[in-house]
Amino acid sequence: MSVKFSRRTFFKATGAATAGITAAVTLPKVFQSWAEGAGQQDMKPIPTFCELCFWNCGLIAKVENDKVVKIDGNPLSLRGRGRLCGRGNAALGALYDPDRLKYPLINIGKRGEPVWKRSTWDEALGLIARKMHAIKEQYGTEALAMMYHGTGSSFWKHLLHAYGVSTFAAPSFAQCRGPRDIGFMLTFGSDVGSPEYYDFSRSKYIVLLGSHLGENAHNSQVQDVVKGFSSGAKLTVVDPRLSNIASKADRWLPIRPATDLALLLAWIRIVIEEGLYDKEYVAKYANGFDELRAAVQPYTPAWAENETTIASDVIVDVARELGRYAPNVCIGAGRYSTWYGDDTQRARAVAILNALLGTWGREGGYFLPPSGKVPEYPGLPAYPEPGEGPKLDAAYPFAMLQTTTSIRQTTITAQPHPIKAWFLYGTNLMKTVPDKQETIKAIQNLDLLVAIDVMPVDIINYADVVLPECTYLERYDNINVGMFKGEVEIALRQPAVQPFWESKPSWWITRELGGKLGLAEFFPWKDGEEYLAKRCQAGEIDFAQLKRDGVIIQKGSAPYISADNQPEFGTPSGKIELYSKQLADKGFDPLPTYTRHPTPPAGYFRLLFGRSPLHTFSRTTNNFMLDDLQKENALWINTKKGRELGLKNGEYVSLVNQDGLIANGRIKIKLTQRLRDDAVYMNHGFGVHAKGMTRANGQGIADDDLISKPAIDPIMGGTAMRGNFVKIVKGA
Repeated sequence: MSVKFSRRTFFKATGAATAGITAAVTLPKVFQSWAEGAGQQDMKPIPTFCELCFWNCGLIAKVENDKVVKIDGNPLSLRGRGRLCGRGNAALGALYDPDRLKYPLINIGKRGEPVWKRSTWDEALGLIARKMHAIKEQYGTEALAMMYHGTGSSFWKHLLHAYGVSTFAAPSFAQCRGPRDIGFMLTFGSDVGSPEYYDFSRSKYIVLLGSHLGENAHNSQVQDVVKGFSSGAKLTVVDPRLSNIASKADRWLPIRPATDLALLLAWIRIVIEEGLYDKEYVAKYANGFDELRAAVQPYTPAWAENETTIASDVIVDVARELGRYAPNVCIGAGRYSTWYGDDTQRARAVAILNALLGTWGREGGYFLPPSGKVPEYPGLPAYPEPGEGPKLDAAYPFAMLQTTTSIRQTTITAQPHPIKAWFLYGTNLMKTVPDKQETIKAIQNLDLLVAIDVMPVDIINYADVVLPECTYLERYDNINVGMFKGEVEIALRQPAVQPFWESKPSWWITRELGGKLGLAEFFPWKDGEEYLAKRCQAGEIDFAQLKRDGVIIQKGSAPYISADNQPEFGTPSGKIELYSKQLADKGFDPLPTYTRHPTPPAGYFRLLFGRSPLHTFSRTTNNFMLDDLQKENALWINTKKGRELGLKNGEYVSLVNQDGLIANGRIKIKLTQRLRDDAVYMNHGFGVHAKGMTRANGQGIADDDLISKPAIDPIMGGTAMRGNFVKIVKGA
């Protein structure tokens, strides 16, 4: 039997089941009674932090009779400041989701067509240990790889490092923020942090390029922008779509997709030629200015207008405004940055423009981050030295982290060495890594695929063993350290309730598996609380206070450059490198150079996608407190263009890409004036293909179904996912 829940029916519901994955669950009556307005007087507050997105805002779980009945923001948290976004407020929907993974499962069918056998923990972990030993004996530990996303992954990385594994990757690098981080590393010798080091609350002028701030939540960052607005900050947003943040801007520049670098280079040229740059700052802290000035001469405002469709006088006006308000200016680096294949160079241009305006380490620009950390667990043995095998990402010399796509390719080709086991922690590769047919092809070459997750997401269908992790409200987890302006936040995740069903925290799963692998000496802690307490003790952090308050705030170093607080740049020269000798030495352009990208063929549109304010991609699309508000995504199309095609608001269509790939399912049309006429837009995370996700399965269309043959950033290996074109097919 399967029951679909909405917010209206939830409080009357008693249970649900999904074949093979879920089983009957009785929803806590105390939660129902609280929702009807009763029983709030004796709630016990337990502070922890959220995992519904990477911002990890502090929250307080209100517990009554061993059930979480309410969620509030933790006012001590620097990430949330007492506030939670819509998804954070839907934490109970994740905790009480009847579709959750409940028991260890072993697939006795085919990958992609699973037949699930309910297993004990001992049986599942024993099977994994035996297969790991067999792979290690035949191929060595380099044949095991882990791909991950989320806080609990640290325990899995610890386990696999202890086993001698050296291959680890996260989609957040090659499929998200990697080009941004590498572009800034090459320029400033530092990335921009997470949360980013933006001083928006003190900015006088902010520029965002393709950044959907607010729709992607970023709680404290949104609050900082609002505070900046209240102090008179001006905002320019560059985006083909009038995003929510663009609707609040002083200027919206609806740029032609794939031409952002042209605009940035024109701005750099104007700032230099009109003497708007910070001459003292550049002379003291940067090198390569003369080479930069010569390189940008071709990029005139008139040339940029032809490329971007933004009027040349507007381009000039914005550049002059940047110069007028500098250095209290922040040109945001964005986050999701794998767009067109030359993304590291685009990030370099953003970094260079900030450098010219003197924003790094200056009020209203980018603050200098403090340093702080919590020591590792004391007295652990050293990890074994990994083998000296060939580097998977040798083709991408600035891939400072391994890439998921290189792991996939190596799994297919067995070059430079075989990969025979994947451990997937909290990452749904079917929706995060482009060209899913290549992912399926790689999986068929594996001897073992272990998925550790909370929900039965798409990738679960291809796993050999599924290990159900409990939700973040049921577990101790790794300590979270955040760098903020002049402050360091140390945050604790602790359980508000005991794990439901047979789900377990990763500290327990890895300890038990470690014992079966002969690695017990790497796991001396009796439980997650002792593990965290010992680390805090080693760092002279009051663990009792941390448990009571959820966060401890430590005073950090000064956030701005002064005579007594000079910046340090982690580049080879020790300065801001406008001209990058590192790139030149590896055969790349030492300064950003514009590349003209293909435009959509006749009858096609560029496919753009982004976040819904209500969802963290596919992680929350099954949450009954959110899916009732947005069950499916819509296809945004320019009103005039849509009417030319005979499209109507709300009608369903299907989509096919330039390579003939047809997306599963259908999507409804949204006619809007908030989008250029050469692109369409949809929210990412929908179009789930997982029957165990009873509310999300088959709702809307997945943009990831339509992304094929992505261009690869040659500098760091990022996969460009905005180079795909789609045709709208009526009659879906």
